[in-house]
Amino acid sequence: MTLNTDTDNYFMRVALELAQQAQEFGEVPVGAVVVRRDAIVGRGSNRPISAADPTAHAEIIAMRDAANWMANYRLPDCTLYVTLEPCVMCIGAIFHARIQRLVYAAADPKTGACGSVIDLPAEARLNHHLLVDTGIMAPEAGALLKQFFAQRRNATKRNKHEN
Repeated sequence: MTLNTDTDNYFMRVALELAQQAQEFGEVPVGAVVVRRDAIVGRGSNRPISAADPTAHAEIIAMRDAANWMANYRLPDCTLYVTLEPCVMCIGAIFHARIQRLVYAAADPKTGACGSVIDLPAEARLNHHLLVDTGIMAPEAGALLKQFFAQRRNATKRNKHEN
């Protein structure tokens, strides 16, 4: 399902700004915000490289921030906005946090766990279910990711030719 409300666009723009910040630090440009009652309670951007932490995905960082702010590891009545379809690890954390709604921009055909590779939110046997909306600002998020990886490929090619 794809919604395109002003509210969804606003919060996804904030997530895109966080994704751009991640890119400035050499990280894959993914950003996320946790929203409760129309207020941002958690923010995150990808940091696995700089933090030397394979779990430091934008979604995890945003949920940690929200959990700290709310003083609760459960995040009921919250929506998570993220610029890229979550992976299996992040969907697991989203389930454990009891996020009510997930909104993501770009699909991830290599590791996406919301329909691209596997669809864990649709798995009836799991004990938590959430609403999933996709495609909000997908062209912007996709362009940011494509630009990042193109720059990385070009840098790799230059390094090979210099050596």
